[in-house]
Amino acid sequence: MRWIKWIVPTLLIVFVVAVFHYILPQRDIVRIIDAYEKRQDFGVNSIFWAQPDAGTSAQPTRDVRFIDTIMPDGSVMVFRNEDTGFSWPFYFKFDSADINAQAKELISSKDNPTWVAIRHYGWRNEYLTIFPNATSLKVVDNPDVRLIPWFNIAFFIFIGLFFLGLFRLLQRFKRRRIDPVLEDIEDAWDDAGDNARGFWGRIRDKFSGK
Repeated sequence: MRWIKWIVPTLLIVFVVAVFHYILPQRDIVRIIDAYEKRQDFGVNSIFWAQPDAGTSAQPTRDVRFIDTIMPDGSVMVFRNEDTGFSWPFYFKFDSADINAQAKELISSKDNPTWVAIRHYGWRNEYLTIFPNATSLKVVDNPDVRLIPWFNIAFFIFIGLFFLGLFRLLQRFKRRRIDPVLEDIEDAWDDAGDNARGFWGRIRDKFSGK
């Protein structure tokens, strides 16, 4: 049963890391080659899609905006461009139409590239037909520009401070509330043991004639 003690925490850690990796913003520097709309039918992969434009009704099939890009190494990356509204993850994105227009304006050729930093969240998986969702576009000077993930750094600092504060709070609660109770129980158990030993000692002495 020892392996269960390792598997359960490991699976929990993997799940938490996967959730953070999916929802936290990332940035890729790419060259945009197309921006368009395409009809999508949603199935078991619907949890990886956002929602229709703010103010419109949800349908099992709808048009989704896409942005086709080329990475600096020549590989292809396709982004979806959907509003998130007030739904999870909480990016409060309502400007997918504006981003689509901006992406069309930034389309460039291989000979005269315009490099764009696309901020996004999510994963690209060809087998599940899921795409990262672009949340903003920013023109950069070259594909080697250094992008510091300030939001993610601040997020993990906040999470670290939160759990540190929670740990200290639990420590104080344990020291003030739980430890005295455990000490009282331990003292009561010791007293009960002493009384039991004294009782059986007297019984033994009585029968032994002492």
